Amino acid sequence: MALPSQLKPIQHHLRTAQEHEKRDPVVAYYCRLYAMQTGMKLDSKTPECRKFLVKLMDQLEMMKKELSDNESMTQEIVGNAHIENYALKMFLYADSEDRSGRFHKNMIKSFYTSSLLFDVLSVFGELSDENIQHRKYAKWKAAYIHNCLKNGETPQPGPIGMEGEAYDDEFGAEGGGPSEAPHNPPQPQASFHGHPSNQPPASNFSNIQIPPGSHTPANTPAEIPHPEAQPVKPVPVPRTMPVVDPSLLNNTQEGDVRLTPEDFTRAQKYCKYAGSALQYEDVGTAIQNLQKALKLLTTGKE
Repeated sequence: MALPSQLKPIQHHLRTAQEHEKRDPVVAYYCRLYAMQTGMKLDSKTPECRKFLVKLMDQLEMMKKELSDNESMTQEIVGNAHIENYALKMFLYADSEDRSGRFHKNMIKSFYTSSLLFDVLSVFGELSDENIQHRKYAKWKAAYIHNCLKNGETPQPGPIGMEGEAYDDEFGAEGGGPSEAPHNPPQPQASFHGHPSNQPPASNFSNIQIPPGSHTPANTPAEIPHPEAQPVKPVPVPRTMPVVDPSLLNNTQEGDVRLTPEDFTRAQKYCKYAGSALQYEDVGTAIQNLQKALKLLTTGKE
């Protein structure tokens, strides 16, 4: 069924859902859920829009039944972490390619798809300031690099002064398959630094924070071939074990601590990030997140 013109703002989210139908049905489901919720706000009264949205609702119900045994569907906190991790993984892949001066369609689409997935996170509640920054930067970067290549210009890598860029539908409408992040993406630092010294730092995007462990989602996208002929061999990084905070050992909850529902949600998130990190044998990140969860549960403070 053709998308009514009134619902054009959700076309890329629906395309992303279609691209992930088999590779990651959870991503596909939440993309469609976002599209339905947004579509209802855009136009739910005209006959063609109502017909389209009803069909989309039926599709969501069918997917929900098929994925009923998936904890990303049954537990909102897990679903939130799944989408956030996936979006950040795509973002980090595209950012690494950008800073290395490797400009190609896959990295452009990874930037843009990550911005769409940050949109999708709003189905779980308001976006964090960090994710709002990520979304804005990713959307702008995709438009900027796409327009540079289209006009035969060489893009400037890394965060630079942002200007108005319009991301037209030409690239999004092209075939070429879904954007995919690499199986082993570069490990992020606590914040994005180190852009080329000859580039002016962007006031809003030179210090984008990445939640610890969020670069290692439990379900990762498929591997993408490297754009260069020779594969880049990862440089082994010595593993350093973080020091365990002695005050957290054999600690019990303080008597007057009263935890709010938000505290429990944050603690669950830290534990989820720790579990994701362990899937990649990232012991340091796992310990850091578990310490944060323990401290929150025992003191009520982060």
